[in-house]
Amino acid sequence: MATSKNGYIGSGPESDKVIENMHAIEQLRIAVSAETEEIKKDNKEKFDEVSERLQSIESVISKISKSIDESTVPTNNTTNMASESEKRFTLKHVFENVKKFKKGLQNFSEMEEHFNVDSRMCLVRRNNHLGFYLQCKLIIPADKWSIQTKMELKIVHKNRDDVVKTTDYCYKTITGHGFPEFLEWEKMEKEYLVKGMLTVEAHVSIIETTGLAKEKIREFDESQKDISDVILVVRDTKFYVSKMVSTLTDLPYLSTIFQFLAAQSSVFRALLFGKFSESEQSEVTLNGIDPDDFHYFLEVLYGEPAVDDTTVEGVALLADMYDAPTAIRRCEEFLLKESKKKLAKKLEIATRYHLEKLQKKCMSDITSLEVFGRVPKNSNY
Repeated sequence: MATSKNGYIGSGPESDKVIENMHAIEQLRIAVSAETEEIKKDNKEKFDEVSERLQSIESVISKISKSIDESTVPTNNTTNMASESEKRFTLKHVFENVKKFKKGLQNFSEMEEHFNVDSRMCLVRRNNHLGFYLQCKLIIPADKWSIQTKMELKIVHKNRDDVVKTTDYCYKTITGHGFPEFLEWEKMEKEYLVKGMLTVEAHVSIIETTGLAKEKIREFDESQKDISDVILVVRDTKFYVSKMVSTLTDLPYLSTIFQFLAAQSSVFRALLFGKFSESEQSEVTLNGIDPDDFHYFLEVLYGEPAVDDTTVEGVALLADMYDAPTAIRRCEEFLLKESKKKLAKKLEIATRYHLEKLQKKCMSDITSLEVFGRVPKNSNY
């Protein structure tokens, strides 16, 4: 899906899902409007509260739409599934009262979680310039961890050219990285402030993460060499797997006859048995994906209970990329029944990866929470 500068949403499955969400919000607005007419007569305060909550729903959907718009990358049946990384997301924030920023004082946007990474933007006034930074950290960091990123930091103005700077950075500590002299302060005040407010964005690609505190259940290293017939290479990691029908007795959730990659994924079926050159090779390189994500994805295909809140987004991404319905179903079931992720995050994942049951559940929960006032005002779900 693509969104033009004029705000028009392009065609495609992701666009259809976002439009469905927007339609649901419009229906909810109409229902709440009718429901609250009586409340308005008797209780003005209650009416205002419901109205504010309805606006907060629209804000959530808008944020989700923006995230999906910026992170969707077309896939195909080749080994080069993405040029760099499918793990893309966008942060957007409007800073208020920017003229009153004190020199040297950090001003942060809200912290958001994407692909096990907590991130937020930071603006600082220093040396007659505006500094612009992005802070990233793993949500559950180990003693040693890293997040390799590519980022585009942007100041946005509808009537002027955006100010954009790009950088690559590997985060290893909880710190910010960016540009201490992103834009001259005077130029920013004169040309980019709108009623004292400044709109900024960070477009981020996560290339690779290390240090995720999640134990691996099954091995795919050289110890599996004797029972594998193909090696899948992800960056510097080799995965010894089977593309043929195999007999195993140690899979806890599957029958003893289990058809591995070809049966689990239409993309792998085409790749390993189709007319691609890779189908004749004993070693196949897969580009643009994270080795840890791929390990947990394989564990799910092998019947292991590998889906939890730290792995579900990465597994869902690969399940969607490789058209693996069993894996995507496991992700949806986990998000429906066990996940502790926020409601807005679940809806974002459901919309991006076409999880219809989860999407309906999220929309129903939002409706119930907002209409009946079972969450505090200004809650971010």
